[in-house]
Amino acid sequence: MFKGKLIFSQLTDHLPLHIFRRCVARYNGDHYVKTFRCLDQYLIMFFAQLTFRESLRDIEACLRAQQNKLYHMGIRSTISRSTLSDANEERDWHIYAEFAQELICIARPLYADTDLGLELDNTIYALDSSTIDLCLSVFPWALFRSTKSAVKLHTLLDLRGNIPSFIHISDGKMHDVKILDIIIPEAGAFYIMDRAYVDFKRLYSLHLAGAFFVTRTKSNTKYKRRYSNPCDKAIGIMCDQIVVLTGVRSAKEYLQPLRRIRYYDETTKRTLEFFTNNFNTPAKTIADLYRNRWQVELFFKWIKQNLRIKTFFGTTENAVKTQIWIAISVYVLIAIVKKRLQIPCEIYTMLQILSLTLFERMPIDQALNITHYKNDDQGVDNQLNLFSY
Repeated sequence: MFKGKLIFSQLTDHLPLHIFRRCVARYNGDHYVKTFRCLDQYLIMFFAQLTFRESLRDIEACLRAQQNKLYHMGIRSTISRSTLSDANEERDWHIYAEFAQELICIARPLYADTDLGLELDNTIYALDSSTIDLCLSVFPWALFRSTKSAVKLHTLLDLRGNIPSFIHISDGKMHDVKILDIIIPEAGAFYIMDRAYVDFKRLYSLHLAGAFFVTRTKSNTKYKRRYSNPCDKAIGIMCDQIVVLTGVRSAKEYLQPLRRIRYYDETTKRTLEFFTNNFNTPAKTIADLYRNRWQVELFFKWIKQNLRIKTFFGTTENAVKTQIWIAISVYVLIAIVKKRLQIPCEIYTMLQILSLTLFERMPIDQALNITHYKNDDQGVDNQLNLFSY
């Protein structure tokens, strides 16, 4: 019988706790704290995310039922929903945001060699945002519209491994395009965006930084064709042109030529038009790059369905951001464990298994490696036949 650590402890062994303590010290998270440390808060919220707890009372009841195992999980304090609620409201959310970013820095190199099916060595990012609706009377600080509140999750997703490399949490009123003022461009990387990010002044800043962008065109964009490249209509490329902007504002904001590609998608029966500042990559590859942008949409759908970021354990801005950042760190840590232990199943399956086995004492790789059960019984039955005559 396996007498080692709980699966929860084996999972948290992959957390760089020295970095966590550094983040806590930077923001004085444990200042004047006697019992309920930031690490206790983080581990409890970590448990809540993995087991899909729905309320503070739910968390308290589940952990108190396993009181004799809390020490082995790394939790040194008594579980109280009021103490946890106060910690979520008062402990600086930047602690968990910075720690999640450190986990992202660990995870991204593990997935750097992921094959996207594109003949590109560049880093490829998909940029998008997702809105989490909130009740106006409960979350008045997150104003969105006159009848409701919301927070917006701006995410820059590294498509090699679907690891978020940058996340910004704002209220619902912040326009998507303003996130381009915050992101630090990476030279040589591709940024894939939809039409919400078409702002030629900001796109020109990306161009000056040496980054490439691919974005959909707006119907009212004015431009003039300068040159047409040969195109292969058999693979869906309807046109490949070099254009210059002729709009009153756009011509002043973007001073260089752009590449316009018109592509017919046979799968969806749609015609798409793209603008890019990359003139060397084949047009079909540019179209395939934009198709991969859908991964960020799937990422938002996945975390909303499988992590607790739609219902919150607190109502203050600090509590909401703390919960979101801890949820992101859970996702990234599971991705790290999957790569380090070479787990064949998907992250979704790993979360489902972990939600039921956190208190078990068995090797974590054994719990997560799904194999088909094979019965080796050859029909030998040592039990007496009760119905023999």
